[in-house]
Amino acid sequence: MEKIILAVGSKRGPKLNAVSEALKAFSAVLANDVLFEVVGVEVESGVGHTPSSRDELMRGARQRSEALMQWKRENGSAWQYFIGLEGGLDVVHEGASTDEMLRHSALKGNGHRRVFLESWAYVSDGVRGHYGRSGGIEIPDALAHEVLENGVELSVAIDRFAGAVGIRDAQGAWGVLSSNFITRQEAFRVAVIAAFAPFYNERMYRPAAVGTSSRA
Repeated sequence: MEKIILAVGSKRGPKLNAVSEALKAFSAVLANDVLFEVVGVEVESGVGHTPSSRDELMRGARQRSEALMQWKRENGSAWQYFIGLEGGLDVVHEGASTDEMLRHSALKGNGHRRVFLESWAYVSDGVRGHYGRSGGIEIPDALAHEVLENGVELSVAIDRFAGAVGIRDAQGAWGVLSSNFITRQEAFRVAVIAAFAPFYNERMYRPAAVGTSSRA
């Protein structure tokens, strides 16, 4: 039986399990009668320990995927898909104009700032790549302050916040904040399913034929 190997730019359990669980949802439509294998390889994201913007989250996920492709070029492998996963924060200034956002971004405790925890995925087949993300969950102001102003890594801050150890490799900050209704693994699972959509639902993403007109 043909085998398709998916390389993930991490060896952490929640990330690898998220990819495996996502595969259960779409593997049959991605490729029928094929054996799938998920392998984890530690690679660098090229971004900070806790990304603090959507741009940084997307860049970290993409650069993990690209690092896997570089690893394949240098070492050789039978990998067909390269998956980068990145979790972190997205800072939103609610109801503020661009000028206000710039003015308030340096201020602590301004009423406009809301900080969301998000999980992102970038999937490439070596030719084209696509992004997907989870939803977002708003984090408490105290936790946001600890990470953004004090520079504490989110995994360390959430352990302190929850009074536990090793949360990152268990339910994650997602689980702590949502009372385990959404775990870190589940957030990445959703992001992976979304990122793979252009591959398993290619018909919807294929460019329209020249001269074809759409009707409302």
